[in-house]
Amino acid sequence: MTPVGVPSARPPAAAASLGMGVSLRSADADAKAQGVFPYTADLWAEGLLWAAVLRSPYPRARIAGIDTTEAEALPGVRAVVTHRDVVEGSTIGRTVADRPPFAADCVRYHGEPVAAVAADHPDTARLAAAAIVVEYEPLEPVTDPEQSFEAEPLHPDGNLIRHIPLRSGDPGTTGDVIVEGLYRIGRQDPAPIGAEAGLAVPRPDGGVEVYTGATDPHTDRDRLADCLGLDTEHVKIYVTGVPGALGDREDLGVLLPLALLAIRTGCPVKLAATREESFLGHAHRHPTMLRYRHHADTDGKLVKVEAELLMDGGAYADDSAEALAAAVSFAAGPYVVPHAVIDGWVVRTNNPPAGHVRGEGAMQVCAAYEGQMDKLAVRLGMDPADLRARNVLGTGDTLPTGQTVTCPAPVAELLQAVREAPLPALPKEGPVEDWLLPGGPEGAGEPGAVRRGVGYALGMVHMLGAEGADEVSTATVKVEGAVATVLCAAVETGQGFTTLARQIVQDVLGLEEVHVASVDTDQPPAGPGCRGRHTWVSGGAVERAAKMVRTQLLQPLAAKFGMSVELLSIADGKITSYDGVLSTTVSEALEGKELWATAQCRPHPTEPLSETGQGDAFVGLAFAAVRAVVDVDIELGSVRVVEMALAQDVGRVLNPDQLRARLEAGVTQGVGAALSEHLRVTRGMVRRPDLAGYALPTALDAPVIRVVKLLEEPDVVAPFGAKSASAAPLVVSPAAVAAAVRAATGRPVNRLPIRPQAAVGTA
Repeated sequence: MTPVGVPSARPPAAAASLGMGVSLRSADADAKAQGVFPYTADLWAEGLLWAAVLRSPYPRARIAGIDTTEAEALPGVRAVVTHRDVVEGSTIGRTVADRPPFAADCVRYHGEPVAAVAADHPDTARLAAAAIVVEYEPLEPVTDPEQSFEAEPLHPDGNLIRHIPLRSGDPGTTGDVIVEGLYRIGRQDPAPIGAEAGLAVPRPDGGVEVYTGATDPHTDRDRLADCLGLDTEHVKIYVTGVPGALGDREDLGVLLPLALLAIRTGCPVKLAATREESFLGHAHRHPTMLRYRHHADTDGKLVKVEAELLMDGGAYADDSAEALAAAVSFAAGPYVVPHAVIDGWVVRTNNPPAGHVRGEGAMQVCAAYEGQMDKLAVRLGMDPADLRARNVLGTGDTLPTGQTVTCPAPVAELLQAVREAPLPALPKEGPVEDWLLPGGPEGAGEPGAVRRGVGYALGMVHMLGAEGADEVSTATVKVEGAVATVLCAAVETGQGFTTLARQIVQDVLGLEEVHVASVDTDQPPAGPGCRGRHTWVSGGAVERAAKMVRTQLLQPLAAKFGMSVELLSIADGKITSYDGVLSTTVSEALEGKELWATAQCRPHPTEPLSETGQGDAFVGLAFAAVRAVVDVDIELGSVRVVEMALAQDVGRVLNPDQLRARLEAGVTQGVGAALSEHLRVTRGMVRRPDLAGYALPTALDAPVIRVVKLLEEPDVVAPFGAKSASAAPLVVSPAAVAAAVRAATGRPVNRLPIRPQAAVGTA
């Protein structure tokens, strides 16, 4: 049974300009702009049932019993499932599978799935879920990460997820000038534009097909198969429209109940999570506490960085170990630091689970080490930008992990670019329009209380997986009748992969019409869509496959004219030889032929960090510099971001419009992290899990974003030479906003998001 509403992958009419480096439009741009693009929540199937998930109202409790009798007796209820209906001992989770599909003996966080219901109507399903009687014995939750070290084990694997003690240089070295700081970073939520949803359809062979907006469908399939006791060939996932993804998109606590209920009832089952369920179900950014001590000489050269990082992983491990590795590795920032003593821990608590959110680990430490650079500049009486310029990292320098930076690292040029960019004009003399006040059009502030500040920040992120992760993707390119089709399991999450794949094939084969097939788990895996992976590994696989098809196309022509393939070129849909003897169109050369090729891309291997935090753990790095200009009302503590100037090393611009959209999105998300985005959790309980309680920046909050420089210095080991785009500006922007508020008020800003009381008054 095929659900109604699966999105089409056919592109619009061919663009006038084709190939790499042009702003080719997305194939689904019109449908999305018109509001007719079908996302998972729009799917429908004959005989559809609706699911609802019962979640724990406590952050920590024993479960003495679960009684589903009353729920099962309600008219319209078709099935109720609990932990008893999955394979005993099965677990789910992204990187580390350490959480039960349904809570059995205890619950470890507020919102943990306990049971699920399928019914004829969504309201009936929710009523039935509420009618399930769970006998809880509430326990005192452990919500302070510092207390987790001494608390009783919250999980069979213990409370400590990972500890990394990084040692570099001489730990006993000290500097002439020392500054210390304590920083706290809040719990940012991905808050995707569309909440999680899914549709599961039973198969005649006892298996199940799941339609959902997954970002890593093969991992989801494998976890589902384990929990259902099925072979992987009996579980298939179709990827539907993804309504935004800034990290791991799907909560398996949604997909598993759907699959289980579909098999149990023999009917298609659908679930569309409410916003509250979405906030409770998916992973968040790791809240982090950071203690720093920076040593420098009297000229402002960094001598040593000491840091202690404590990350709250929540109830389950997920990818917390990876986030900690990034945080520890980048704890000194894009600066040359001869000596480093850095300890990082990530622990379990009874808070909501943390996981992969864009720029994980790197964002938290950037806010802290840039706060330290501002403190050091004040202590030395130096301009903050001059201090940064004196210490910036460059190609050939060494990270505290011992890894040599072999990729382009133009940090000095990026900083210079934002420093030289003209500053925005000050408000004109006389009465100031209301919208110029930090409080907005209805702001209660007075112009005389507004102070302007300018702040700088530099940062870095890693691309692809790290510490020995096997990064690989497979792609197939087929050509028939002058039409090319790309098959690759890389999910389009808004990062533009499908558009890039079309551009690659257009560039290599000279064909205008290129389709990208929809993704399912019958295709070879391509891995998750994060850290620029699909531009690198999946784009690289598409390019290799397209070049193999190109060779198949050109070989007969080359043999006919007695020349090598290398002497033929394809451009603007034409095949020509170096001497002009051969000139034909690609369409003519393809007439009657069907060509195809499959290729893989696997970057050079990395290695895990050693017991002292040393090792070549990263495939590549990307850097950014941001200058923030803010207006602060020192009476109300309100902050308006006037302008964000960005300079970034992008390797190579593949699609200018798409790149700019990615950069602006990263900056805006960073501004949200700096000023408003904080999922409030009190004693393990999520407070106001909705878009009224969680303040996302709107169009009115978005500042002017000026991309002052895109430095194109291709990374020779990356396909096309391109680097990750949107994570770097997100990582750097919060630190830049905090620096600008410090400059405006002279007050320490050591917490994100910035609280109004931190911006009241001047030092």
